[in-house]
Amino acid sequence: MPLEIATALLPVFFVMALGFAAGKTRLVDNQNVRSLNTIVMSIALPISLFVVLSSASRADVVAHWPLAAISLFVMAAGYGATYLLSRRTARQDAGDSAVQALTVSFPNAAAVGIPLAGSVLGPTGMLGVATVLAVGSITMSPLTVAVLEIRKSASAAGPRSRTILRAIGASLRKPIVIGPVLGLVWSLAGLPLPPLVNATLSEIGAVTAGLALFLTGLVISAQPIRFSTVAVISTLIAVVGRPALAVAIVLAVGLTGPLAQETVLLLALPAGFVGLLLGLRYGSKPPAAGATVLFSSVLSVVTLPIVIAFLPAF
Repeated sequence: MPLEIATALLPVFFVMALGFAAGKTRLVDNQNVRSLNTIVMSIALPISLFVVLSSASRADVVAHWPLAAISLFVMAAGYGATYLLSRRTARQDAGDSAVQALTVSFPNAAAVGIPLAGSVLGPTGMLGVATVLAVGSITMSPLTVAVLEIRKSASAAGPRSRTILRAIGASLRKPIVIGPVLGLVWSLAGLPLPPLVNATLSEIGAVTAGLALFLTGLVISAQPIRFSTVAVISTLIAVVGRPALAVAIVLAVGLTGPLAQETVLLLALPAGFVGLLLGLRYGSKPPAAGATVLFSSVLSVVTLPIVIAFLPAF
């Protein structure tokens, strides 16, 4: 078991550390990551989510509804708690608080979950990863974009209601939202994904995990890393609060087997980079966000092996 856990986790943290080292040594410019951000968030990840969801059977997709429901509840709880923490403790504005909340509540399924899916979660692992990513992309990400859009257009003329509607519309047009929605609709419609289309799209989707891991390390290397109350509590919410709440719900509803294992492991992943990357697009850099991603990633070196070791109990 220890060898299996090490085999699953070592590549994940190696590539993330590689991105961090490349940024710190200036081998790669860690101040201008817009192009890499676009590749991951607007091209590779949306396509990867579409392929995984659209190529899954309707029965498998429907069977994952408990994972989707629990993920939504746990993410929403983490989002709300972190948002209030940022607003009241750090006195951050709504935009920075939303970015911090997304960073904490949306687990790093794209970078860490995808590599773990095949080695730990079994045959439906990738569908579980896609489900968590789809839930976060369709709910938490648009909510954050809407808050950032409202802040961006706060000085614009016109009724506030129109500003809010424009912000929501802008958030729902993002590729990271469109990709999983199209994949979900395709699967539920019972349409087979042509093998040629699958093979063509899988080429770009295959780079998602490695590139996302490298980009995570690169982005962290450019962030000011400071211990603060918000950073420490946010880290604990991500690597202790999220999985603890997930375990409590799984036990309460009597969920067992592979679906329970997917739920617990994926919600135990460290804080994600999606919040950081969305924030960069709007000039939002909450001081605790980078520290939260780094601290939770380091702490997950200890917590993830513990979670993986206990998965057979579910």
